[in-house]
Amino acid sequence: MRRPPDDASGRLTPWRRWTTGEWLRAGVLSALAVLLVLGGLGAWVLAQAATDTSTMVDHSSPALTSAVRLESALLDQETGIRGYGLTGRRDYLTPYTQGLADQKSAVDRLRTLLAGDPKPLADLDRVLARVETWQAVVARPVAAAAPGTQAQVATLTVAKGKADFDAVRAAAAVQQNRLQAERDSARASLDRIDVLRAWVFTTIAVVILLLAVLVFEGLRRGVTKPLEALSDDVRRVSGGEFDHPVDTGTGPADLRLLAADVEAMRRRLAEELAFADQTRLLLDDQAADLRRSNAELEQFAYVASHDLQEPLRKVASFCQLLQRRYADKLDERADQYIAFAVDGANRMQTLINDLLAFSRVGRVNAAYAAVDLEQLLETTLDSIGLAVEESGAVVTHDPLPTLTADPTQLGMLLQNLLTNAIKFRSPDRPPEIHISAEPGPDAWTFAVADNGIGIGAEYADRVFVIFQRLHTRDAYPGNGIGLAMCKKIVEYHGGSIAVDAEYAPGTRIVFTLPLPSEELPAALPPALPPALPRPGDDTESQ
Repeated sequence: MRRPPDDASGRLTPWRRWTTGEWLRAGVLSALAVLLVLGGLGAWVLAQAATDTSTMVDHSSPALTSAVRLESALLDQETGIRGYGLTGRRDYLTPYTQGLADQKSAVDRLRTLLAGDPKPLADLDRVLARVETWQAVVARPVAAAAPGTQAQVATLTVAKGKADFDAVRAAAAVQQNRLQAERDSARASLDRIDVLRAWVFTTIAVVILLLAVLVFEGLRRGVTKPLEALSDDVRRVSGGEFDHPVDTGTGPADLRLLAADVEAMRRRLAEELAFADQTRLLLDDQAADLRRSNAELEQFAYVASHDLQEPLRKVASFCQLLQRRYADKLDERADQYIAFAVDGANRMQTLINDLLAFSRVGRVNAAYAAVDLEQLLETTLDSIGLAVEESGAVVTHDPLPTLTADPTQLGMLLQNLLTNAIKFRSPDRPPEIHISAEPGPDAWTFAVADNGIGIGAEYADRVFVIFQRLHTRDAYPGNGIGLAMCKKIVEYHGGSIAVDAEYAPGTRIVFTLPLPSEELPAALPPALPPALPRPGDDTESQ
Protein backbone atom coordinates (compact mmCIF):
# COMPACT_ATOMS: atom_id res chain seq x y z
CA MET A 1 0.00 0.00 0.00
CA ARG A 2 1.23 3.49 -0.79
CA ARG A 3 2.48 5.58 2.10
CA PRO A 4 0.07 8.37 3.14
CA PRO A 5 1.26 11.98 2.87
CA ASP A 6 3.27 13.33 5.80
CA ASP A 7 1.83 15.76 8.30
CA ALA A 8 3.13 19.27 8.91
CA SER A 9 6.13 17.99 10.90
CA GLY A 10 7.17 15.70 8.07
CA ARG A 11 6.56 12.57 10.14
CA LEU A 12 3.51 10.46 10.80
CA THR A 13 2.45 9.29 14.26
CA PRO A 14 1.48 5.59 14.33
CA TRP A 15 -2.26 6.25 14.47
CA ARG A 16 -1.95 8.71 11.58
CA ARG A 17 -0.86 5.76 9.45
CA TRP A 18 -4.11 3.89 10.15
CA THR A 19 -6.65 3.52 7.39
CA THR A 20 -10.41 3.74 7.81
CA GLY A 21 -10.66 -0.04 8.03
CA GLU A 22 -7.98 -0.19 10.72
CA TRP A 23 -9.73 2.53 12.76
CA LEU A 24 -13.01 0.65 12.41
CA ARG A 25 -11.40 -2.64 13.46
CA ALA A 26 -9.75 -0.98 16.47
CA GLY A 27 -13.00 0.70 17.47
CA VAL A 28 -15.03 -2.48 17.08
CA LEU A 29 -12.50 -4.56 19.05
CA SER A 30 -12.37 -1.96 21.83
CA ALA A 31 -16.16 -1.80 22.00
CA LEU A 32 -16.36 -5.59 22.04
CA ALA A 33 -13.78 -5.78 24.87
CA VAL A 34 -15.73 -3.26 26.96
CA LEU A 35 -19.01 -5.03 26.22
CA LEU A 36 -17.47 -8.41 27.12
CA VAL A 37 -16.26 -7.06 30.47
CA LEU A 38 -19.62 -5.50 31.19
CA GLY A 39 -21.39 -8.62 29.97
CA GLY A 40 -19.25 -10.78 32.26
CA LEU A 41 -20.00 -8.49 35.20
CA GLY A 42 -23.70 -8.59 34.35
CA ALA A 43 -23.61 -12.39 34.10
CA TRP A 44 -21.87 -12.59 37.50
CA VAL A 45 -24.46 -10.30 39.04
CA LEU A 46 -27.28 -12.36 37.56
CA ALA A 47 -25.67 -15.58 38.78
CA GLN A 48 -25.17 -14.13 42.27
CA ALA A 49 -28.75 -12.92 42.34
CA ALA A 50 -29.92 -16.35 41.27
CA THR A 51 -27.77 -17.94 44.00
CA ASP A 52 -29.07 -15.63 46.72
CA THR A 53 -32.63 -16.09 45.53
CA SER A 54 -32.19 -19.85 45.54
CA THR A 55 -30.66 -19.72 49.04
CA MET A 56 -33.53 -17.70 50.40
CA VAL A 57 -36.33 -19.47 48.53
CA ASP A 58 -35.03 -23.02 48.58
CA HIS A 59 -33.12 -23.06 51.91
CA SER A 60 -33.57 -20.27 54.43
CA SER A 61 -37.31 -19.71 54.13
CA PRO A 62 -38.27 -23.43 53.97
CA ALA A 63 -35.93 -24.20 56.91
CA LEU A 64 -37.48 -21.44 59.01
CA THR A 65 -40.96 -22.62 58.08
CA SER A 66 -40.08 -26.21 58.98
CA ALA A 67 -38.66 -25.05 62.34
CA VAL A 68 -41.90 -23.22 63.06
CA ARG A 69 -43.85 -26.36 62.09
CA LEU A 70 -41.62 -28.43 64.38
CA GLU A 71 -42.37 -26.08 67.26
CA SER A 72 -46.07 -26.22 66.40
CA ALA A 73 -45.93 -30.04 66.37
CA LEU A 74 -44.27 -29.98 69.83
CA LEU A 75 -46.95 -27.64 71.16
CA ASP A 76 -49.61 -29.98 69.83
CA GLN A 77 -47.92 -32.85 71.68
CA GLU A 78 -47.78 -30.87 74.94
CA THR A 79 -51.42 -29.85 74.54
CA GLY A 80 -52.53 -33.46 73.95
CA ILE A 81 -50.56 -34.79 76.95
CA ARG A 82 -51.88 -32.08 79.26
CA GLY A 83 -55.49 -32.65 78.13
CA TYR A 84 -55.26 -36.41 78.59
CA GLY A 85 -53.63 -35.99 81.97
CA LEU A 86 -56.44 -33.77 83.19
CA THR A 87 -59.44 -35.61 81.69
CA GLY A 88 -58.30 -39.19 81.14
CA ARG A 89 -60.04 -39.20 77.75
CA ARG A 90 -58.06 -41.04 75.07
CA ASP A 91 -59.32 -38.80 72.30
CA TYR A 92 -57.28 -35.97 73.82
CA LEU A 93 -54.17 -37.90 72.77
CA THR A 94 -54.98 -37.27 69.08
CA PRO A 95 -53.03 -33.96 68.97
CA TYR A 96 -50.13 -35.76 70.62
CA THR A 97 -50.18 -38.55 68.06
CA GLN A 98 -50.50 -36.09 65.14
CA GLY A 99 -47.76 -33.96 66.68
CA LEU A 100 -45.40 -36.91 66.65
CA ALA A 101 -46.05 -37.45 62.93
CA ASP A 102 -45.63 -33.74 62.21
CA GLN A 103 -42.44 -33.70 64.28
CA LYS A 104 -40.96 -36.54 62.25
CA SER A 105 -41.91 -34.83 58.93
CA ALA A 106 -40.52 -31.46 60.07
CA VAL A 107 -37.29 -33.03 61.32
CA ASP A 108 -36.77 -34.94 58.06
CA ARG A 109 -37.41 -31.77 56.11
CA LEU A 110 -35.02 -29.77 58.28
CA ARG A 111 -32.24 -32.34 57.98
CA THR A 112 -32.60 -32.26 54.20
CA LEU A 113 -32.58 -28.44 54.07
CA LEU A 114 -29.78 -28.02 56.63
CA ALA A 115 -27.47 -30.65 55.15
CA GLY A 116 -23.98 -29.22 55.03
CA ASP A 117 -24.81 -26.39 57.50
CA PRO A 118 -23.38 -27.57 60.88
CA LYS A 119 -24.64 -24.82 63.18
CA PRO A 120 -28.35 -25.10 62.31
CA LEU A 121 -27.99 -28.92 62.47
CA ALA A 122 -26.47 -28.59 65.95
CA ASP A 123 -29.41 -26.40 66.95
CA LEU A 124 -31.78 -29.05 65.59
CA ASP A 125 -29.97 -31.77 67.55
CA ARG A 126 -30.27 -29.73 70.76
CA VAL A 127 -33.97 -29.22 70.15
CA LEU A 128 -34.46 -32.94 69.55
CA ALA A 129 -32.44 -33.77 72.64
CA ARG A 130 -34.68 -31.51 74.76
CA VAL A 131 -37.76 -33.02 73.10
CA GLU A 132 -36.49 -36.52 73.84
CA THR A 133 -35.96 -35.61 77.49
CA TRP A 134 -39.48 -34.16 77.79
CA GLN A 135 -41.04 -37.11 76.01
CA ALA A 136 -39.16 -39.62 78.09
CA VAL A 137 -40.02 -37.95 81.40
CA VAL A 138 -43.54 -36.68 80.68
CA ALA A 139 -45.15 -37.45 77.36
CA ARG A 140 -44.65 -41.17 76.95
CA PRO A 141 -45.38 -42.07 80.66
CA VAL A 142 -48.61 -40.03 80.65
CA ALA A 143 -49.65 -41.37 77.25
CA ALA A 144 -48.94 -44.93 78.43
CA ALA A 145 -50.93 -44.57 81.69
CA ALA A 146 -54.35 -46.13 81.80
CA PRO A 147 -57.38 -43.92 82.15
CA GLY A 148 -57.92 -43.16 85.87
CA THR A 149 -54.23 -43.35 86.69
CA GLN A 150 -53.05 -40.74 84.26
CA ALA A 151 -53.82 -37.93 86.67
CA GLN A 152 -51.50 -39.37 89.31
CA VAL A 153 -48.72 -39.78 86.69
CA ALA A 154 -49.26 -36.31 85.38
CA THR A 155 -49.17 -34.87 88.90
CA LEU A 156 -45.87 -36.59 89.61
CA THR A 157 -44.23 -35.23 86.38
CA VAL A 158 -45.78 -31.80 86.22
CA ALA A 159 -42.92 -29.88 87.76
CA LYS A 160 -40.22 -31.76 85.85
CA GLY A 161 -42.26 -31.63 82.62
CA LYS A 162 -42.71 -27.87 82.70
CA ALA A 163 -38.98 -27.28 83.07
CA ASP A 164 -38.14 -29.76 80.29
CA PHE A 165 -40.70 -28.26 77.88
CA ASP A 166 -39.43 -24.75 78.63
CA ALA A 167 -35.99 -26.03 77.66
CA VAL A 168 -37.54 -27.38 74.41
CA ARG A 169 -39.07 -24.00 73.71
CA ALA A 170 -35.79 -22.22 74.45
CA ALA A 171 -33.85 -24.54 72.10
CA ALA A 172 -36.50 -24.10 69.37
CA ALA A 173 -36.32 -20.33 69.82
CA VAL A 174 -32.54 -20.44 69.40
CA GLN A 175 -32.95 -22.56 66.29
CA GLN A 176 -35.56 -20.26 64.81
CA ASN A 177 -33.54 -17.16 65.63
CA ARG A 178 -30.51 -18.60 63.82
CA LEU A 179 -32.60 -19.58 60.81
CA GLN A 180 -34.29 -16.17 60.83
CA ALA A 181 -30.89 -14.52 60.95
CA GLU A 182 -29.72 -16.60 57.98
CA ARG A 183 -32.89 -15.74 56.08
CA ASP A 184 -32.44 -12.04 56.86
CA SER A 185 -28.82 -12.25 55.75
CA ALA A 186 -29.84 -13.93 52.48
CA ARG A 187 -32.54 -11.31 51.99
CA ALA A 188 -30.07 -8.50 52.61
CA SER A 189 -27.57 -10.09 50.20
CA LEU A 190 -30.31 -10.41 47.59
CA ASP A 191 -31.24 -6.75 48.11
CA ARG A 192 -27.60 -5.76 47.67
CA ILE A 193 -27.32 -7.87 44.54
CA ASP A 194 -30.51 -6.29 43.19
CA VAL A 195 -29.03 -2.84 43.75
CA LEU A 196 -25.74 -3.94 42.20
CA ARG A 197 -27.60 -5.48 39.27
CA ALA A 198 -29.48 -2.25 38.69
CA TRP A 199 -26.23 -0.30 38.76
CA VAL A 200 -24.47 -2.79 36.48
CA PHE A 201 -27.18 -2.81 33.86
CA THR A 202 -27.55 0.95 34.09
CA THR A 203 -23.79 1.20 33.55
CA ILE A 204 -24.04 -1.19 30.60
CA ALA A 205 -26.79 0.93 29.07
CA VAL A 206 -24.80 4.12 29.65
CA VAL A 207 -21.63 2.54 28.23
CA ILE A 208 -23.51 1.29 25.17
CA LEU A 209 -24.96 4.75 24.70
CA LEU A 210 -21.50 6.29 25.11
CA LEU A 211 -20.07 3.77 22.65
CA ALA A 212 -22.79 4.66 20.14
CA VAL A 213 -22.03 8.36 20.63
CA LEU A 214 -18.28 7.71 20.33
CA VAL A 215 -18.78 5.61 17.19
CA PHE A 216 -21.01 8.25 15.64
CA GLU A 217 -18.66 11.07 16.58
CA GLY A 218 -15.62 9.04 15.50
CA LEU A 219 -17.20 8.31 12.12
CA ARG A 220 -18.20 11.96 11.80
CA ARG A 221 -14.76 13.29 12.66
CA GLY A 222 -12.71 10.51 11.07
CA VAL A 223 -14.73 9.69 7.95
CA THR A 224 -17.78 11.85 7.32
CA LYS A 225 -16.17 15.23 7.99
CA PRO A 226 -13.02 14.53 5.90
CA LEU A 227 -15.23 13.15 3.12
CA GLU A 228 -17.43 16.24 3.25
CA ALA A 229 -14.33 18.45 3.12
CA LEU A 230 -12.96 16.42 0.20
CA SER A 231 -16.34 16.56 -1.58
CA ASP A 232 -16.49 20.32 -1.04
CA ASP A 233 -12.98 20.73 -2.47
CA VAL A 234 -13.86 18.52 -5.43
CA ARG A 235 -17.08 20.46 -6.09
CA ARG A 236 -15.17 23.74 -6.03
CA VAL A 237 -12.56 22.35 -8.43
CA SER A 238 -15.24 20.88 -10.72
CA GLY A 239 -17.03 24.22 -10.56
CA GLY A 240 -14.05 25.92 -12.17
CA GLU A 241 -11.81 26.86 -9.21
CA PHE A 242 -8.84 24.89 -10.51
CA ASP A 243 -6.42 26.85 -8.33
CA HIS A 244 -8.24 25.76 -5.13
CA PRO A 245 -5.99 23.21 -3.32
CA VAL A 246 -7.44 19.97 -1.97
CA ASP A 247 -6.75 19.38 1.72
CA THR A 248 -4.67 16.19 2.09
CA GLY A 249 -3.98 16.36 5.84
CA THR A 250 -7.21 15.24 7.49
CA GLY A 251 -8.86 11.88 7.97
CA PRO A 252 -7.50 8.31 7.96
CA ALA A 253 -4.58 7.29 5.78
CA ASP A 254 -6.65 5.96 2.88
CA LEU A 255 -8.76 9.12 2.75
CA ARG A 256 -5.59 11.21 2.76
CA LEU A 257 -4.26 9.08 -0.08
CA LEU A 258 -7.50 9.64 -1.98
CA ALA A 259 -7.26 13.38 -1.32
CA ALA A 260 -3.63 13.33 -2.49
CA ASP A 261 -4.68 11.58 -5.72
CA VAL A 262 -7.44 14.14 -6.26
CA GLU A 263 -4.96 16.97 -5.57
CA ALA A 264 -2.52 15.45 -8.08
CA MET A 265 -5.33 15.21 -10.62
CA ARG A 266 -6.29 18.83 -9.91
CA ARG A 267 -2.73 19.98 -10.46
CA ARG A 268 -2.52 18.01 -13.67
CA LEU A 269 -5.81 19.50 -14.84
CA ALA A 270 -4.62 22.98 -13.90
CA GLU A 271 -1.43 22.43 -15.88
CA GLU A 272 -3.38 21.02 -18.83
CA LEU A 273 -5.81 23.94 -18.71
CA ALA A 274 -2.96 26.42 -18.56
CA PHE A 275 -1.40 24.68 -21.53
CA ALA A 276 -4.80 24.59 -23.27
CA ASP A 277 -5.21 28.33 -22.66
CA GLN A 278 -1.79 28.96 -24.16
CA THR A 279 -2.64 26.67 -27.07
CA ARG A 280 -5.98 28.42 -27.54
CA LEU A 281 -4.28 31.80 -27.64
CA LEU A 282 -1.81 30.41 -30.16
CA LEU A 283 -4.68 28.90 -32.18
CA ASP A 284 -6.51 32.22 -32.06
CA ASP A 285 -3.41 33.90 -33.45
CA GLN A 286 -3.09 31.20 -36.10
CA ALA A 287 -6.81 31.48 -36.92
CA ALA A 288 -6.38 35.23 -37.36
CA ASP A 289 -3.40 34.53 -39.61
CA LEU A 290 -5.46 31.99 -41.55
CA ARG A 291 -8.33 34.41 -41.95
CA ARG A 292 -5.89 37.02 -43.19
CA SER A 293 -4.28 34.45 -45.47
CA ASN A 294 -7.69 33.36 -46.78
CA ALA A 295 -8.57 36.95 -47.49
CA GLU A 296 -5.33 37.31 -49.40
CA LEU A 297 -6.07 34.08 -51.27
CA GLU A 298 -9.52 35.38 -52.16
CA GLN A 299 -7.88 38.51 -53.49
CA PHE A 300 -5.36 36.43 -55.36
CA ALA A 301 -8.17 34.28 -56.80
CA TYR A 302 -9.91 37.42 -57.99
CA VAL A 303 -6.71 38.68 -59.55
CA ALA A 304 -5.98 35.28 -61.08
CA SER A 305 -9.47 35.01 -62.55
CA HIS A 306 -9.45 38.51 -64.03
CA ASP A 307 -6.11 40.28 -64.15
CA LEU A 308 -3.93 37.26 -64.98
CA GLN A 309 -6.23 35.97 -67.68
CA GLU A 310 -6.50 39.30 -69.45
CA PRO A 311 -2.82 39.34 -70.56
CA LEU A 312 -3.16 35.74 -71.70
CA ARG A 313 -6.17 36.61 -73.80
CA LYS A 314 -4.24 39.54 -75.29
CA VAL A 315 -1.24 37.35 -76.06
CA ALA A 316 -3.43 34.77 -77.78
CA SER A 317 -5.51 37.40 -79.62
CA PHE A 318 -2.56 39.45 -80.89
CA CYS A 319 -0.67 36.33 -81.90
CA GLN A 320 -3.66 35.25 -83.95
CA LEU A 321 -3.99 38.79 -85.45
CA LEU A 322 -0.27 38.73 -86.22
CA GLN A 323 -0.70 35.39 -87.97
CA ARG A 324 -3.67 36.58 -90.04
CA ARG A 325 -2.19 39.96 -91.01
CA TYR A 326 1.27 38.74 -91.87
CA ALA A 327 0.39 35.27 -93.07
CA ASP A 328 1.90 35.90 -96.52
CA LYS A 329 5.12 37.24 -95.00
CA LEU A 330 5.70 34.50 -92.42
CA ASP A 331 7.21 31.14 -93.16
CA GLU A 332 6.01 27.81 -91.86
CA ARG A 333 8.27 27.91 -88.80
CA ALA A 334 6.88 31.32 -87.76
CA ASP A 335 3.34 29.99 -88.06
CA GLN A 336 4.36 27.06 -85.90
CA TYR A 337 5.85 29.41 -83.25
CA ILE A 338 2.68 31.49 -83.24
CA ALA A 339 0.57 28.34 -82.83
CA PHE A 340 2.77 27.29 -79.90
CA ALA A 341 2.29 30.70 -78.26
CA VAL A 342 -1.51 30.62 -78.71
CA ASP A 343 -1.70 27.03 -77.42
CA GLY A 344 0.45 27.91 -74.39
CA ALA A 345 -1.73 30.91 -73.57
CA ASN A 346 -4.89 28.83 -73.88
CA ARG A 347 -3.48 26.04 -71.72
CA MET A 348 -2.31 28.57 -69.16
CA GLN A 349 -5.80 30.04 -69.05
CA THR A 350 -7.31 26.56 -68.67
CA LEU A 351 -4.83 25.71 -65.92
CA ILE A 352 -5.72 28.90 -64.02
CA ASN A 353 -9.44 28.09 -64.25
CA ASP A 354 -8.82 24.53 -63.05
CA LEU A 355 -6.73 25.72 -60.10
CA LEU A 356 -9.41 28.21 -59.14
CA ALA A 357 -12.05 25.50 -59.26
CA PHE A 358 -9.85 23.18 -57.15
CA SER A 359 -9.20 25.85 -54.51
CA ARG A 360 -12.90 26.73 -54.23
CA VAL A 361 -14.01 23.18 -53.29
CA GLY A 362 -15.58 23.42 -49.84
CA ARG A 363 -14.67 27.10 -49.53
CA VAL A 364 -16.80 29.09 -51.92
CA ASN A 365 -20.57 28.82 -52.29
CA ALA A 366 -20.70 25.68 -50.09
CA ALA A 367 -24.44 25.37 -49.49
CA TYR A 368 -25.83 21.98 -48.40
CA ALA A 369 -29.23 20.87 -49.61
CA ALA A 370 -31.16 17.73 -50.47
CA VAL A 371 -29.68 16.48 -53.76
CA ASP A 372 -31.55 13.98 -55.96
CA LEU A 373 -28.67 12.08 -57.57
CA GLU A 374 -30.94 10.69 -60.29
CA GLN A 375 -31.77 14.19 -61.47
CA LEU A 376 -28.20 15.41 -60.96
CA LEU A 377 -26.85 12.56 -63.11
CA GLU A 378 -29.34 13.40 -65.87
CA THR A 379 -28.22 17.04 -65.79
CA THR A 380 -24.56 16.00 -65.88
CA LEU A 381 -25.10 13.67 -68.84
CA ASP A 382 -26.81 16.53 -70.69
CA SER A 383 -23.76 18.76 -70.10
CA ILE A 384 -21.36 16.14 -71.51
CA GLY A 385 -23.81 14.89 -74.12
CA LEU A 386 -21.49 15.75 -77.03
CA ALA A 387 -18.61 13.65 -75.60
CA VAL A 388 -20.99 10.77 -74.90
CA GLU A 389 -22.37 10.90 -78.42
CA GLU A 390 -18.96 11.13 -80.13
CA SER A 391 -17.50 8.24 -78.11
CA GLY A 392 -20.60 6.04 -78.37
CA ALA A 393 -20.53 5.59 -74.60
CA VAL A 394 -23.29 3.68 -72.83
CA VAL A 395 -23.99 4.92 -69.28
CA THR A 396 -26.10 2.80 -66.91
CA HIS A 397 -26.76 3.16 -63.21
CA ASP A 398 -28.45 1.62 -60.18
CA PRO A 399 -31.31 3.49 -58.48
CA LEU A 400 -29.64 6.52 -56.94
CA PRO A 401 -30.64 8.05 -53.57
CA THR A 402 -31.25 11.57 -52.38
CA LEU A 403 -28.43 12.88 -50.17
CA THR A 404 -27.67 16.01 -48.19
CA ALA A 405 -24.72 17.62 -49.96
CA ASP A 406 -23.51 20.54 -52.04
CA PRO A 407 -25.23 20.05 -55.43
CA THR A 408 -22.62 22.05 -57.39
CA GLN A 409 -19.72 20.00 -56.02
CA LEU A 410 -21.49 16.65 -56.53
CA GLY A 411 -22.16 17.75 -60.12
CA MET A 412 -18.43 18.42 -60.56
CA LEU A 413 -17.67 14.99 -59.01
CA LEU A 414 -19.96 13.09 -61.41
CA GLN A 415 -18.83 15.13 -64.40
CA ASN A 416 -15.13 14.51 -63.72
CA LEU A 417 -15.59 10.76 -63.16
CA LEU A 418 -17.75 10.31 -66.29
CA THR A 419 -15.48 12.39 -68.56
CA ASN A 420 -12.48 10.43 -67.28
CA ALA A 421 -14.20 7.14 -68.11
CA ILE A 422 -14.98 8.46 -71.62
CA LYS A 423 -11.56 10.01 -72.22
CA PHE A 424 -9.49 7.03 -71.13
CA ARG A 425 -11.51 4.50 -73.11
CA SER A 426 -10.07 1.48 -74.86
CA PRO A 427 -9.39 2.07 -78.59
CA ASP A 428 -10.93 -1.27 -79.60
CA ARG A 429 -14.33 -1.00 -77.87
CA PRO A 430 -16.90 1.71 -77.06
CA PRO A 431 -17.06 2.91 -73.43
CA GLU A 432 -19.44 1.14 -71.08
CA ILE A 433 -19.92 2.99 -67.81
CA HIS A 434 -21.96 1.82 -64.83
CA ILE A 435 -22.72 3.75 -61.65
CA SER A 436 -23.61 1.54 -58.67
CA ALA A 437 -24.98 2.57 -55.28
CA GLU A 438 -25.22 0.47 -52.09
CA PRO A 439 -26.58 1.74 -48.76
CA GLY A 440 -24.66 1.13 -45.53
CA PRO A 441 -25.31 1.79 -41.84
CA ASP A 442 -23.61 5.20 -41.96
CA ALA A 443 -22.94 5.99 -45.61
CA TRP A 444 -23.75 5.19 -49.22
CA THR A 445 -21.06 3.44 -51.26
CA PHE A 446 -20.89 4.49 -54.91
CA ALA A 447 -18.73 3.14 -57.72
CA VAL A 448 -18.11 4.37 -61.28
CA ALA A 449 -16.83 1.42 -63.35
CA ASP A 450 -15.77 1.48 -67.01
CA ASN A 451 -14.14 -0.83 -69.54
CA GLY A 452 -11.33 1.53 -70.45
CA ILE A 453 -7.54 1.27 -70.32
CA GLY A 454 -7.51 0.93 -66.52
CA ILE A 455 -5.07 2.12 -63.84
CA GLY A 456 -2.17 0.04 -62.57
CA ALA A 457 -2.25 -0.96 -58.89
CA GLU A 458 1.05 0.85 -58.31
CA TYR A 459 -0.62 4.13 -59.35
CA ALA A 460 -3.80 3.72 -57.24
CA ASP A 461 -2.77 6.45 -54.77
CA ARG A 462 -0.75 8.62 -57.10
CA VAL A 463 -3.67 9.46 -59.39
CA PHE A 464 -5.37 11.50 -56.62
CA VAL A 465 -2.37 13.86 -56.26
CA ILE A 466 -2.74 17.17 -58.09
CA PHE A 467 -0.80 17.52 -61.37
CA GLN A 468 0.14 13.81 -61.37
CA ARG A 469 -0.16 12.39 -64.89
CA LEU A 470 0.31 8.83 -66.13
CA HIS A 471 0.26 9.73 -69.86
CA THR A 472 1.72 12.46 -71.99
CA ARG A 473 -0.34 15.49 -72.93
CA ASP A 474 -0.14 14.51 -76.60
CA ALA A 475 -1.79 11.15 -75.84
CA TYR A 476 -4.41 12.45 -73.43
CA PRO A 477 -4.81 16.23 -73.00
CA GLY A 478 -5.47 17.78 -69.61
CA ASN A 479 -3.82 19.26 -66.52
CA GLY A 480 -3.95 16.31 -64.03
CA ILE A 481 -6.37 17.99 -61.60
CA GLY A 482 -9.57 15.98 -62.13
CA LEU A 483 -9.18 13.11 -59.63
CA ALA A 484 -7.49 15.39 -57.10
CA MET A 485 -10.59 17.58 -57.24
CA CYS A 486 -12.82 14.49 -56.87
CA LYS A 487 -10.92 13.45 -53.73
CA LYS A 488 -11.22 16.93 -52.26
CA ILE A 489 -14.98 17.02 -52.93
CA VAL A 490 -15.58 13.57 -51.39
CA GLU A 491 -13.46 14.25 -48.31
CA TYR A 492 -15.15 17.62 -47.83
CA HIS A 493 -18.46 15.75 -47.61
CA GLY A 494 -17.00 13.37 -45.01
CA GLY A 495 -16.42 10.39 -47.32
CA SER A 496 -13.49 8.58 -48.88
CA ILE A 497 -12.44 7.69 -52.42
CA ALA A 498 -10.12 5.01 -53.82
CA VAL A 499 -9.29 3.02 -56.93
CA ASP A 500 -10.41 -0.62 -56.92
CA ALA A 501 -7.05 -2.17 -57.84
CA GLU A 502 -8.57 -5.66 -58.35
CA TYR A 503 -11.11 -4.52 -60.93
CA ALA A 504 -10.39 -5.50 -64.56
CA PRO A 505 -10.64 -4.77 -67.37
CA GLY A 506 -11.02 -1.03 -66.99
CA THR A 507 -11.19 1.28 -64.01
CA ARG A 508 -13.48 1.29 -60.99
CA ILE A 509 -13.51 4.36 -58.73
CA VAL A 510 -15.24 3.72 -55.36
CA PHE A 511 -16.30 6.56 -53.06
CA THR A 512 -18.58 6.97 -50.04
CA LEU A 513 -20.97 9.74 -49.03
CA PRO A 514 -22.56 9.94 -45.54
CA LEU A 515 -26.26 9.35 -45.04
CA PRO A 516 -28.52 12.43 -44.78
CA SER A 517 -28.09 14.38 -41.56
CA GLU A 518 -30.77 16.38 -39.77
CA GLU A 519 -28.37 19.28 -39.28
CA LEU A 520 -27.05 20.83 -42.49
CA PRO A 521 -23.79 22.82 -42.48
CA ALA A 522 -24.30 26.53 -42.87
CA ALA A 523 -23.47 27.97 -46.27
CA LEU A 524 -20.20 29.88 -46.55
CA PRO A 525 -20.26 33.53 -47.69
CA PRO A 526 -20.64 33.84 -51.45
CA ALA A 527 -17.52 34.61 -53.45
CA LEU A 528 -16.39 34.08 -56.99
CA PRO A 529 -18.45 31.33 -58.71
CA PRO A 530 -16.58 28.10 -59.43
CA ALA A 531 -15.80 27.27 -63.01
CA LEU A 532 -16.85 23.84 -64.19
CA PRO A 533 -14.25 22.04 -66.37
CA ARG A 534 -15.15 21.87 -69.98
CA PRO A 535 -16.07 18.42 -71.34
CA GLY A 536 -12.85 18.22 -73.31
CA ASP A 537 -10.54 19.04 -70.38
CA ASP A 538 -8.43 16.41 -68.64
CA THR A 539 -9.91 15.33 -65.27
CA GLU A 540 -7.92 12.21 -64.33
CA SER A 541 -4.29 11.80 -63.46
CA GLN A 542 -3.55 8.84 -65.66
